[in-house]
Amino acid sequence: MSALPPCPKCNSEFTYEDGSNLVCPECAHEWSAQEGAAAADEGPKVYRDAAGNVLQDGDTVSVIKDLKLKGSGGTVKMGTKVKNIRLVNSDHDIDCKIDGFGAMSLKSEFVKKV
Repeated sequence: MSALPPCPKCNSEFTYEDGSNLVCPECAHEWSAQEGAAAADEGPKVYRDAAGNVLQDGDTVSVIKDLKLKGSGGTVKMGTKVKNIRLVNSDHDIDCKIDGFGAMSLKSEFVKKV
């Protein structure tokens, strides 16, 4: 059995070949075999904010739009500062604590580096 690379979108190990493409049965992502080999050669992921600035662990960011929270019914208002972020490799790029809301995950596309 050949060793196929995991899905670059969801990291599923159950990928299969479909002609010249590779397919993930879990998230339905399709990519070419050459693209998958090039992605494996790339370095670590670079996280960028809404303005294109590179983010690092420990940075302070500001929320650029009102974000409605699922479950609690609250809203994180635009302009809320978030200190000491931690970057993670998941669907939400940032783990943080927001005063008044507690621990949560944010997407880097909704924040701007301060």
